[in-house]
Amino acid sequence: MLEDTSFAIHPGNNQNLSETSYQDVGNVTHVDKDEKGYTFYCENGYVTVTFNRADIIRIVMNQKAIPSLKSTPAVIAQPETVEQELKEESDSYIISTSKLDAYIQKAPFRLRIQDKEGHIIASEQEKGLGFQENGEVICYKEMLEQDRFYGFGEKTGFLDKRGESYTMWNSDVFAPHNPETDPLYQSIPYFMSLRDGRAHGIFFDNSYKSTFDMKTESDHYSFRAEGGQLDYYVFIGPSPKDVIEQYTHVTGRMPLPPKWAIGYHQSRYSYKSEQEVREVANAFIEKNIPVDVLYLDIHYMNEYRVFTFDKDQFPTPENMIQDLKNAGIRVVPIVDPGVKKAPEYSIYQEGVREDHFCKYLEGDIYTGDVWPGESAFPDFTDERTRKWWGEKHQYYADLGIEGIWNDMNEPAVFNETKTMDTNVMHKNDGDPQTHRALHNLYGLLMGEATYKGMKEQLGGKRSFLLTRAGYSGVQRYASVWTGDNRSFWEHLQMALPMCMNLGLSGVAFSGPDVGGFAHDTNGELLTRWTQVGAFTPYFRNHSALDTVRQEPWQFGEKYEAIIRDYIQLRYQWLPQLYSLFREAHETGVPVMRPLMLEYPHDEKTYQLYDEFMIGDNTLIAPIMHPEVTDRAVYFPEGTWVDYFTGEEYSGKQTHLIHAELDKLPMFIKKGSFVALSPVRQSTMHKQDSLIFHVYANDEGEYKTVFYDDDGETYQYEGDDSMKLPVTISSTPDEVSITFGEKQGGFNPSYQNVDVYVHGLQDNQTITLNGEKVSGERSDQGVHFQAKL
Repeated sequence: MLEDTSFAIHPGNNQNLSETSYQDVGNVTHVDKDEKGYTFYCENGYVTVTFNRADIIRIVMNQKAIPSLKSTPAVIAQPETVEQELKEESDSYIISTSKLDAYIQKAPFRLRIQDKEGHIIASEQEKGLGFQENGEVICYKEMLEQDRFYGFGEKTGFLDKRGESYTMWNSDVFAPHNPETDPLYQSIPYFMSLRDGRAHGIFFDNSYKSTFDMKTESDHYSFRAEGGQLDYYVFIGPSPKDVIEQYTHVTGRMPLPPKWAIGYHQSRYSYKSEQEVREVANAFIEKNIPVDVLYLDIHYMNEYRVFTFDKDQFPTPENMIQDLKNAGIRVVPIVDPGVKKAPEYSIYQEGVREDHFCKYLEGDIYTGDVWPGESAFPDFTDERTRKWWGEKHQYYADLGIEGIWNDMNEPAVFNETKTMDTNVMHKNDGDPQTHRALHNLYGLLMGEATYKGMKEQLGGKRSFLLTRAGYSGVQRYASVWTGDNRSFWEHLQMALPMCMNLGLSGVAFSGPDVGGFAHDTNGELLTRWTQVGAFTPYFRNHSALDTVRQEPWQFGEKYEAIIRDYIQLRYQWLPQLYSLFREAHETGVPVMRPLMLEYPHDEKTYQLYDEFMIGDNTLIAPIMHPEVTDRAVYFPEGTWVDYFTGEEYSGKQTHLIHAELDKLPMFIKKGSFVALSPVRQSTMHKQDSLIFHVYANDEGEYKTVFYDDDGETYQYEGDDSMKLPVTISSTPDEVSITFGEKQGGFNPSYQNVDVYVHGLQDNQTITLNGEKVSGERSDQGVHFQAKL
């Protein structure tokens, strides 16, 4: 294609990007109030201001009519009753809640939002809300010199997105994945701003192709969409964690995953036969490498028909799945949206007969070329079709499958546009719209159909869903991997800010293909990537057709031994990780965190993209360059303990850390603790003990809640879970450990906890719930056992 050649920089291709056709919404003529909010009648349009909560304001503009308050499927929160007051002054209106004041300038309409302390959160100056002649809607906001931007979902590049411009249009991108590659598979039109340690967020709820421009101008940024209404929410913070809580209040939070889903996953495009799958499973067991999931890519199907198995290569899928499950391993198959056009194929027959496929306005079914050849595509915008698609997964559930992998759901089509004809019409639950309007919702709605179908069919067991494409709210249904990356060191480096920004965008359960998908990996790269993967929320090794094999043992004993150690380390850390997933489920705050999330007043964390935190007290600073064994690590405030050596490092400083190939630089903050367990071959093996590692300090208090449940069912939604409040208080004389009252009715298989106190000074004593404890000293610290 010409755009892949030097023709792309032909001087005749230069376009005038000036906003010559911009039309401002104009002056306010009057305002009406109803039970939903305030509508401002302007010279060139209408603007409605409403509140979902006292700290969440929504602004909707329509050029031609009073705005509709209908939302995309991203939004699930119903507006709460908010006490509010409108005051009119000579040149403005002021709408106030208990948390914010919204100033609306009359001539022309300009919005300034402030908190109750007078901090400006979002404001408009020379330009505000407006339109383009081509039907675009656009909003400009003031940008200060110190503003930093995070989020935007799945985007390449550094952590801070200032100076960048991003497009939201779900796209199948096999190669390349560079810092400039945009758009990608996910469209999450949301970002967080950090200004002088205070944060706010904006969610632009518009499913048309949209653009966020933090690049073109120095004093303002903009966001725009090719059609629809200008509909956005402002979350006032003031902390980054507050913004995430506010955004996920509107768009939803992830369900608790089954514990097996946060174990180690192994995949390849493709394991092509039942025999090969069994051989891979047996190798993990024989080599004592933990694993919970093996994946089946498209070759398991009969001519790539979804809801089928190739009976020649997979003659007894039910037996295979049960045998692997007996060994502690689950099977997750890929399911794409394209349904092969074949009159004898029952899924295609049903789709045609029951009117489930996407069509043109004139009634012809749209077909496009994907893996099975010419294929039709379910219209997931229709609730009846979502239910039908979900019910089809009974086929997998009957075989014993508890997880599904959705791919190609942008939707990807093998043509020049890479996707479905934008003139296709979608039913959209009675409000027909073109694919141009709803394209970005396709993957989200496929995920909803799949997740809900599996939930109904698994008899109370939690399901697992992995998706490539999505929109805001995708976290309610699926985990996300970052797509077809490559086996380059640069892609390992890029994975960290991608996953951190996904976490800041509500998607707490994400990760890259460990080792890289395309190209050939090598032993050193796979080892270093596995060290990172051991602490990304989603942990899967996946490689492409015709690349070298990259299972943990493929590069010799030297690398295999280290990789085994770090996969085993993942299993030791499952109790700590699971508690953090509970936090993400309840608050939206991610498992894997950029340092700026925990230390928003520390400017050195604002662009720190090559380190990350697990929870609020574990810092990971991986080696991500070949043959490198030393790196600079910045430590925020506090004192940090090397997890492997016990060496201590003072905070607010950068230290040079040595790390041979078998060492992942990771550090625990003094004064806190982590919850671990012994290594298991898979999560199907019972966890029979719990271990708390406490890192003694000489001052400060650390509070958290340890969480556990059965890890398999939805009974945690009732009373069948365990929350144990834990407080660590440190003074020069004492390390005090306090277990609060347990909440919930879950009784774990372990009844005691082994406590190891590290770094205890000779003059410090240990107390547990106020009583002095004398433990045994060893290389692991002072050990004692406590009853939960």
